[in-house]
This record gives sequence, structure tokens and C-alpha cells, in this order.
Amino acid sequence: MTKAWPARLWIIRHGESAGNVARAAAYAGGAERIELTLRDMDVPLSANGRDQATALGRWFAAQPADERPQVLLASPYLRALDTARLFRDAGGCDADEPVCIDERLREKEFGILDGLTTLGIARHEPQQAELRRSLGKFYHRPPGGESWCDVILRLRSLLDTVGLHHAGRPVMIFAHQVVVLCLRYILEEMDEGDILAVDRAGNIGNCAITEYRFDPRVGPDGGMVLARFNATAAVAGDEAQATAEPRRRVPPA
Repeated sequence: MTKAWPARLWIIRHGESAGNVARAAAYAGGAERIELTLRDMDVPLSANGRDQATALGRWFAAQPADERPQVLLASPYLRALDTARLFRDAGGCDADEPVCIDERLREKEFGILDGLTTLGIARHEPQQAELRRSLGKFYHRPPGGESWCDVILRLRSLLDTVGLHHAGRPVMIFAHQVVVLCLRYILEEMDEGDILAVDRAGNIGNCAITEYRFDPRVGPDGGMVLARFNATAAVAGDEAQATAEPRRRVPPA
């Protein structure tokens, strides 16, 4: 069966969130836990994150109509949903375009490690730290959480749905850092070493653009070709500041 693809696929990491800010503060202060009282799915955008999402929408609004998305898909987590809504409200797509929630785009689930810093994992969950050292971050699944493989499995299903319902159309996804990386893994037919090398090179910026374009010359039925990765120029301006958390080696990496 011929694989169906969207004409364009933009994958956007959500704007800077209150969780990103709290995480940076926890690491800077040598804390064991990230200070948040909300569920991860309820963590909102920071003020800068809202500006980033608006700046991204304005940037797309300035592009020709055929360079803007016609389909918006988003993780159900508040920070991704609000990024999509602010993008739309700033003119990044038609004002009446619905933001379609798809749970398969949710953040990677961290289980018992949720909210712990590197120091906190080493102190409170040393067995998991050792398992991660031996298995590697791609395969390690903390109790109650997911491995990268688990995320990839749900995203393979997501891409099948995109092809079924949105083939030939420009589609934009609003999600999370691991989702961006795992979609690259699938779309570019990477292996574990390939995607971990990309991950080691640096974090995905908040509201950064990763873009694929359909090319009929790729393979027997055409395929998606990477046009840009982790591009943040669209969100850098007088109001919004480009952000990505500094690299942290989560034990043991």
C-alpha cells in the first residue's frame, strides 16, 4: 500500500513553560526536586513562552498563504495547547482553524522520576539511575513511565492517522522535546545511535521549528525530507526571547 504524507509538516516544541523556568532554577540551586505544585499536564506557559508563541504566529502570518498550516494538531498538555491557540490567534493560520488534540502527542511520561533533578534521582532512586546507565535513555523505562521506544510506538500510529486524514495538506504539530526527536527518528529512519547523537548536540528551543517537505523523488512512493531543524529565528524579537534549557546530564547518560 502506498504511504500517504502531508505536503508539509511543521513540528513545534511548546513555548517556554513555568516548568522550564522551575527546572532551570532547580538545577541552578542544586535542588533535588523541581518546585511545581501542578500536574505536568497543567503546567502553563511563562510570560515569555506566550510571547514566543505569538511571535511564531506573527512570523507565519507574514508568509504567503501556501506557506502556512491548514491543520493544527496538539498535545493535550496545557503548554502545547496554549502555544497552538496563541499561534492561531496571532494569524499563523486561518482564525477559524480548530486545534485538534491528539493524546499520542503528549509529553514522555517519567513515572516515579517525575519532578526529580539529576541529584534527586541519584539520591532517591539509585536503582533507576543504575538501570538507566546500563540500558541507556532510549530503552530505559522508569516504573510508571515510558521509554523513548514507547513514545515512538504511539507516534508511528499518529503519523498513520495524519497520512489517512491529511494527506497532501500542510500540517503543524505542537508538542514536546522528546516528541520532536522521536518524530525525527521515524521520519528519517534513524537508529538509536543516530537520534541520541542529535539529542546530545543540544536541546530543542521553545517554539523552534522543525520542518519536513514531501518530495515525490524520495523512494518509490515519495517521502518526507527535512527542510530545517530546531530553527528559533522566528521567535526572537523585541518581546519574545528564544529559550532552551541548558544541557543537563540526567544520570547516568
